[in-house]
Amino acid sequence: MSDNTENTSNAENPYRGDFPILAREINGHPLSYLDNAATTQKPRAVIDALVRFYEHHNANVHRGVHTLSEEASSLYEEARAKVAAFIGASAAEVIFTRGATESLNMVALGFARGLLRPGDEVLLTEMEHHSNLVPWQEAARETGAVTRFARITDSGTLELEDFAAQLNERTRLVALTHASNVLGTLNPVAELTAMAHKVGAVVVVDAAQTAPKGLVDVAALDCDFLAFSGHKMYGPTGIGVLYGKAALLERMTPAFTGGGMIAKVDKERASWGEVPRRFEPGTPPIAGAVALGAAVDYLQGVGPAELRRREAGLTAYALEALDAAEDVTVFGPPAGDHRTGVISFNLRGVHPHDVAEVLDETGVAVRAGHHCCQVLMQRLEVPGVVRASLGLYNSREDVERLLAGLNRVREVFGVSGVSGGEAARRGRA
Repeated sequence: MSDNTENTSNAENPYRGDFPILAREINGHPLSYLDNAATTQKPRAVIDALVRFYEHHNANVHRGVHTLSEEASSLYEEARAKVAAFIGASAAEVIFTRGATESLNMVALGFARGLLRPGDEVLLTEMEHHSNLVPWQEAARETGAVTRFARITDSGTLELEDFAAQLNERTRLVALTHASNVLGTLNPVAELTAMAHKVGAVVVVDAAQTAPKGLVDVAALDCDFLAFSGHKMYGPTGIGVLYGKAALLERMTPAFTGGGMIAKVDKERASWGEVPRRFEPGTPPIAGAVALGAAVDYLQGVGPAELRRREAGLTAYALEALDAAEDVTVFGPPAGDHRTGVISFNLRGVHPHDVAEVLDETGVAVRAGHHCCQVLMQRLEVPGVVRASLGLYNSREDVERLLAGLNRVREVFGVSGVSGGEAARRGRA
């Protein structure tokens, strides 16, 4: 096996004990949670922060002068500052939302519909999640603009020449994922953004898969908007982030209106408050934001280098074992600097949902289906795939359980082939 695998040996993962749910057994087996691209588990520090807020500081923010309200407001804004520092932004450029999906829709509703005109073009890629595809389709449909798609290669990387060729003076907006939630492909966003800016296009980035890995630096990427979710970066559900360059946020119209985001209201009209509060009407996700701040603290404590080191070694190990199995088709690029720990595959002769169901019987949690990427599935010419996605708390033992689980799938469905585990052992012999 590759020398990288020594970073993710079968020795106890030093972070696994921080996550209480991982002590569970599933169907009498230890839990190997490999569905991190969908949502991550939560460390004790995040759970405690959520409980502590409700037990000691719960109140609404920004509108009260009593002690609890002032405490809640302070914690809420401290969380905003932590998130801003984590991605290299200013606090005024960070908007709290319910998740990446809402963040992207806010840009589509409040910015793109004022930007686009008939005949304008929106450039997407074939690997986009529906959350970074459907909002732009709808914005284009309502404004008379059209959507274009940059192709991907057979190995699952973006065709840079095709991307460049599709940029032109009519391209008003480019929306692309930082990393594919199916292929694991890590796109060169800084390079792509520079290309888009040369034709005057605004760039929107879906960073749901890269924020948990400490890979987001908005200054380096130079994107105009960027979105991610808290629940994929070891934080709670129901909290997300929209980053926008300050000048563009000033131009953006609030997608939602209500209390707390206005400067003045009379019988005829309303005027908006300051950014970012004008985009956070009503009672915001206060406890979720505070707990997301705790998740940022936790990730900062681990450090981006350690996050990447552990994932890279384990990804290389898993890909080598799966690639060695003659009845397994792996999708996406090979292990390396341009790939994350999202690993999608199919087992010949068995439907992805059946694979996932049998794996669950062995305590291995994966996801199967089209993963909200039906355009990508059409490109791959498959109805769906099995996806195993790695997190901070995973180890080689989890991969070995996945490989053993695939052997169980083969037994249940009467299919044969050299398993990844057998091939891996042969390679080490």
